[in-house]
Amino acid sequence: MVYYPSNRQINIPYLLKIGPGKLDKTGKYLIDKDMVNIAVFWSEGLEDVYGERFNRSIRAYGINMLHKQDVRFINLEEVAKVAFNLPPVLNAIVGIGGGKALDFAKYAAHLLKIPFISVPTSVSNDGFCSPNCSLLVDGRRKSVKSSIPFGVIADLDVIKECPQACVYSGLGDMISKVTALWDWKKAFLKGYERYNDFASLMAYNSLDLLFIKHSFDPAAPEFQRSLVTSLLMSGIAMEIAGTSRPASGSEHLISHALDDVSRYPKMHGLQVGVASYLCALLQENPETESLKEVLLRTGFFEFVSHNPFDKEEFISALRMAPTVKKDYYTILSEPGMFQRAVELLDSDEILHLVVKKNLVR
Repeated sequence: MVYYPSNRQINIPYLLKIGPGKLDKTGKYLIDKDMVNIAVFWSEGLEDVYGERFNRSIRAYGINMLHKQDVRFINLEEVAKVAFNLPPVLNAIVGIGGGKALDFAKYAAHLLKIPFISVPTSVSNDGFCSPNCSLLVDGRRKSVKSSIPFGVIADLDVIKECPQACVYSGLGDMISKVTALWDWKKAFLKGYERYNDFASLMAYNSLDLLFIKHSFDPAAPEFQRSLVTSLLMSGIAMEIAGTSRPASGSEHLISHALDDVSRYPKMHGLQVGVASYLCALLQENPETESLKEVLLRTGFFEFVSHNPFDKEEFISALRMAPTVKKDYYTILSEPGMFQRAVELLDSDEILHLVVKKNLVR
């Protein structure tokens, strides 16, 4: 049977500012879009660092901050409770910081059907411009459908101050498009999924933005600009596809399983980056060598090797991964892949460095 997609509205960020000094111009960007009354959600501790600059900017343009809050929780029920108690005259919700604050603000805006302005202070994953949120539902982390941001304001002067782990995490999340796109195309060919050529092309081209147009130094401004742009394009690819498939496949299943089985889970993108290399080997992906080269030359593997994964936990995650999403085809669905993956943990020299025995105390 041939499936033809139904017509649906596709949203993309209307306000898009990436560059140095952008935080100081937030007020101008908001007032240009008639956003006079706003609520602001901060990552814990970041208002102490960036609040003066942000507040000075919005005061200069007469913007009213009707609600302000540090984000300490991401329970879906609590987010909804806060959202529906916000002032009804809001024109926009602004999230400033990392994952929790952005996901909280994004989902609150989604519930209220008002614009969300994403102001990331790090580049640890593509969540700052994705149409999904990572929230706690019944005590467990779930990916929850929301709306893509109306606007993204990424100040590169701020992002360059984020911890090195965040940059490597963003790189790991970005490189996962290699394996996610392979899984998606294979799932389509087997009749399990619809496929969107344009979304796939956009996701693939987002890799080119990152890997062709910069040095391999994660501290370099051009690298960080390319990483922000690539992660942003990845988020838009998911919106176009109407699914997370352009950016999430077997490697994300392993990461989700690691979150469940690990005593001390690592940053999402660090887990995804290592899992992407393993899954590329399982897929016999034609891009495996390119993926490997990027993660070697940027120092990603070396960074992870200083705090490697526990082998027993990683094997448990590999066993669990195919069950994380029901009726979701990836390379891990194929017979014999679990055993092949375990063998690679022993035989591949890179995996041997980043996944070690008996580390958990």
